[in-house]
Amino acid sequence: QVQLVESGGGLVQAGGNLRLSCAASGRTFSSYTMAWFRQAPGKEREVVAAITWSGNTTYYTDSVKGRFAISRDNAKNTGYLQMNSLKPEDTAVYYCAATARPWSLMRPADVDYYSYWGQGTQVTVSS
Repeated sequence: QVQLVESGGGLVQAGGNLRLSCAASGRTFSSYTMAWFRQAPGKEREVVAAITWSGNTTYYTDSVKGRFAISRDNAKNTGYLQMNSLKPEDTAVYYCAATARPWSLMRPADVDYYSYWGQGTQVTVSS
């Protein structure tokens, strides 16, 4: 069992930066695939980025490539999402998610593959 708690959200002006953190409980987190999703009002939850347990492979949705970076520190049981050059369209609730399913047996963008979710943190980007 893994519990996830996000932090680091807030209000930022367009062009600004934020770093989200996802603190995980449970000693098996280091073996889990991890991802960040977001959900804006009236829209479906969408993947932002995902990372393998080792950190060697990552996935980004097109709209954040070159601006966001996902990483993890397994020794600290923590995942991160560095968000740079934020845009108003990045405004959403951001969720951390994890799954024991191996990367090769899943589609990282598919919300249904993830078993564990945090409560979400609000990110608001003003224009």
